[in-house]
Amino acid sequence: MCVMSRLQQEKVLSEALTSNKNELGRLVGPYAEAVEGRLREYLAKLRGPKQLTEAMGYAALGPGKRIRPALVLMCNEACGGQRDLALTAGCAVEMVHAYSLVHDDLPSMDDDDIRRGRPACHKVYGEAMAMLAGDALLTEAFAIISKEIESPQLAKELVKELAQASGVEGMVAGQAADMLTVGKKGDPEMLAYVHSNKTGKLIRACCRMGALTGGASGEKLEALGRYGEAIGMAFQVIDDLLDVAGNAQMMGKALRKDDQAGKLTYPSIVGTEAAKEKVRSLGEDAAAALRGLGQRGKKLSLLAELLARRVT
Repeated sequence: MCVMSRLQQEKVLSEALTSNKNELGRLVGPYAEAVEGRLREYLAKLRGPKQLTEAMGYAALGPGKRIRPALVLMCNEACGGQRDLALTAGCAVEMVHAYSLVHDDLPSMDDDDIRRGRPACHKVYGEAMAMLAGDALLTEAFAIISKEIESPQLAKELVKELAQASGVEGMVAGQAADMLTVGKKGDPEMLAYVHSNKTGKLIRACCRMGALTGGASGEKLEALGRYGEAIGMAFQVIDDLLDVAGNAQMMGKALRKDDQAGKLTYPSIVGTEAAKEKVRSLGEDAAAALRGLGQRGKKLSLLAELLARRVT
């Protein structure tokens, strides 16, 4: 039996990732372009110190797949909603996500110099300005919802979803737990808490915000929430796996830093194969959540499949 060398394995993985990345780009690309166009319009209207607004633009408009705002638009589309409302919600989500990356990269947090294949915001603008740019992006995310969404009820629901997913019961809680568990012996339950909050809840909120802008309620809203919960957790498990066996150039950031820093990851706690099985299981959960949507859920189903294919 022929056993591939490490170099051959990396080549095969790189080719697979490239092929999958192209297919994922074709699916998500049109949504990403629409969001970027609207986001540029919003950012261009901001009035503040030039270096601050430049740093905000650098963080929010840098290279990226835009999976989160794309999910807002795709779920809106699956519910037959108006894209304009979803674009506003999608831009708010991307601002929150960009803020989180700026802060995560700071030396006092994850200490990363590279983000999305280029210098992190604090390496270009300095730590203080990067921190302020993140603060401003987070604040403006809620400002654009309140200013651009005419329905008070819808605006309230969107703010609630985004705030809960981003704050002390969501993303910030996950980041805090991630830092507090560095170097400590972990277990699957604690790891699930970190990943669910740090990554999963914002992705779940994207799906629910898209559904809300599409007029969904009841079972449809809950179904898209379950879909978002499944792919949100899968997204982080995939990220853990790619941090171990991915390609730094393809990922656009330094790899194996989590393991070196003693952070909790699925491969370190349950092993690589069990982590891959977790991704497959979560993919099945996502597909099950979409069954009631029929053909309207086809693109969302394909997105879940393409994300899982990155490691399985």
